[in-house]
Amino acid sequence: MSRIQIYDTTLRDGSQGEGVNFSLQDKLLITAKLDELGFDYIEGGYPLSNPKDEEYFQRAAEMDLKHAKVCAFGMTRRKGVAAEDDTCMIALRDSKAPVCTVVGKTWDLHVTEVLRIDEEENLAMIRDSVAYLVSEGRELVYDAEHYFDGYRHNPEFALKTIKAAEEGGASIIVLCDTNGGCLPEQVAEAVDAARAALDIPVGIHTHNDGDLALANTLAAIEHGAIHVQGTINGIGERCGNADLISAIANLSIKKNYQVLHDNGVQHLTELSRYVYELANMSSRTGQPFVGRSAFAHKGGMHVHAVNRIAHSYEHIDPELVGNERRILVSELSGRSNIVAKTTKLRMDQDPDLMTNILQAVQDYENIGYQFEAAEASFDLLVRKVAETFNPHFERIHYRVNVETTSDAIPQTEATIKLKIGEFEQHVVGEGDGPVNALDTALRKALLTHYPSLSDMHLVDYKVRVINSTEGTAARVRVIIESADENDVWSTIGVSENIIEASWLALVDSVEYKLYKDEGAFEPNDD
Repeated sequence: MSRIQIYDTTLRDGSQGEGVNFSLQDKLLITAKLDELGFDYIEGGYPLSNPKDEEYFQRAAEMDLKHAKVCAFGMTRRKGVAAEDDTCMIALRDSKAPVCTVVGKTWDLHVTEVLRIDEEENLAMIRDSVAYLVSEGRELVYDAEHYFDGYRHNPEFALKTIKAAEEGGASIIVLCDTNGGCLPEQVAEAVDAARAALDIPVGIHTHNDGDLALANTLAAIEHGAIHVQGTINGIGERCGNADLISAIANLSIKKNYQVLHDNGVQHLTELSRYVYELANMSSRTGQPFVGRSAFAHKGGMHVHAVNRIAHSYEHIDPELVGNERRILVSELSGRSNIVAKTTKLRMDQDPDLMTNILQAVQDYENIGYQFEAAEASFDLLVRKVAETFNPHFERIHYRVNVETTSDAIPQTEATIKLKIGEFEQHVVGEGDGPVNALDTALRKALLTHYPSLSDMHLVDYKVRVINSTEGTAARVRVIIESADENDVWSTIGVSENIIEASWLALVDSVEYKLYKDEGAFEPNDD
């Protein structure tokens, strides 16, 4: 089984994406996670660009990495300056990184029109920079910037540039589709040419401007590249980089290459969500392999087939990448969806009950509910239809008051009166807004009776207008995502009043948490 080197540039190229900003601690945490899973190279940044990257390399040198090598990124020496005197070369040397990645110009357009130097000087800059860092004991990865554009416009010169890097002592030449506009057949041709010209291996670095970064990466591997550069979740400048999550999954599962550690691929879903969290980005539900919708089934016919033969509608077993199969419930659902979803609730598969649940789902969705996005509310609905739902509390009334003056921040206060068994609780809660105030008051009223609620917190809150033609009287759908130490779940509320819709979603969230803690939703092992 051949091994493909995995080179992660999330911390450098990925951080150039719009809205992405990793702290120093974020970068160190991601480094540790990538090393744990068996990534071969981790590009930490450009030590000359900012103090954070400079400190990162000093801190990374103190980390007890088991497998990965940290790489410092930089450009070739400047024109007319000796490599040993160039500030970039010195920064790379002093970074303590065992690997240096040097990027140089491959396209003659950049040489003559951007750098405004002659071709011989460009070749010398590449050769000298690589040779200097190799002489300092560093493993050298050479990134041939704009290689594919350069090869298309002037193949002879493009090949001379990568040959110069080889002559300087580079360990590998990485061919970069910097503009992200190549087609797979163009990549294949140019990779073949590079391999014919060189005696050292080649790698691939693609961008996604033509939505072909992954296809181009796989084409390069098919034509002999042994090293893949990219970012976790494909984050990066413009349209992003090749997504290493999908690249690794395809290379390992579909192409049978050796990548990461033995169980590293099984943690791809965890890794994807970990990086999204540290980057403060919302995950893509439809992201291949690791998205929440990647193995979600909604149509009744599909679910019926999946229940019998999973691979009939799934290209891989979701567990291979640490994901899970989800059965969605909506007005399009058939009986198979309901059967699949209610199995975990330990209910007899009574045909009449299944019919009643399906009818209830369709009735609720007719007024704006959407249970595919709120599975916790669906689980509670099933209990209600089956008459096994006993509320942990009952609302007597609530009131929300918002006060403001011309020069003050609005103050929000919620008053709630609940019945909990034989007891009544009448409490007041303050918050940044009506929903926050309601949530605060509800918790205050319930914590004495249900202390486990202290572990629960709100993760996300979404509002959508359903029937916009009604203007300000339109019905709204509120979806709340909640979490505790073990799980994440979503609930829904619909009403013409946004406060009431929020209240309904909040109540479902709390009820689900309490039922879950009682073991009501544990999988049925019978």
